[in-house]
Amino acid sequence: MRKVTHPPFNPGPSRERRSIGEFVSSQTRGVAIQTVRKRLPVDKFPNKHTHVRNIMLTTLDPLTALIVIDLQKGVVTLPTVHPAQEVVRNASALADAFRRAGLPVVLVNVTAGAPGRTEQPPGGQRPAGWTDLVPELNRQPQDHTVSKQTWGAFTRTDLEQHLRKLSVTQVVIIGISTSIGVESTARQAYEFGFNVTLAIDAMTDLRAEAHANSVARIFPRLGETGTTAEIIALVERTRA
Repeated sequence: MRKVTHPPFNPGPSRERRSIGEFVSSQTRGVAIQTVRKRLPVDKFPNKHTHVRNIMLTTLDPLTALIVIDLQKGVVTLPTVHPAQEVVRNASALADAFRRAGLPVVLVNVTAGAPGRTEQPPGGQRPAGWTDLVPELNRQPQDHTVSKQTWGAFTRTDLEQHLRKLSVTQVVIIGISTSIGVESTARQAYEFGFNVTLAIDAMTDLRAEAHANSVARIFPRLGETGTTAEIIALVERTRA
């Protein structure tokens, strides 16, 4: 019997070396077709001082709502990886821009946690005023408020019904924290069929790696990301 030899198996570039371009192969009649998704090198993975952009913001629908997650007195005092006041300042600028354009603004706060057992239970007694929205948001009579008891703002609230009633097709989501309230609400909005945009300089987290994971790996699969300035420019252009 003739011995058949094969060249040594080459697993291809390591994950680190593949990080600049991740190759996704498919087979069509035996021919490999490769596409490339642009990504940053591993050594550029975001830390507490950086935000990463995976895709560019393209557009906003004519009826887009802003959803502000948990910018309340008891949350903005937590030890976040980006200064909470910068997040609040950008959130306030976005809220003002949406109001000037006659677009809906939804202000969400969290008042309790879900009752299920967890290995990391929530903190103890909350101080008075813990659930109050920060005054910098400058709440207006036309703003819609949602109080939630879970991570996502759609669970057991009237948020979906409110957006549907206004014929909203897209949402811009911001707030604290990136990997919990913001990401959970973005996942729910995506599953409900809304186009999703995330202002990555108007959110932060308690852990740098959690914020980085959401921005670099989760958000590109849920929608598009942009900066506060880019989104405001699109709002003004769309409503001009």
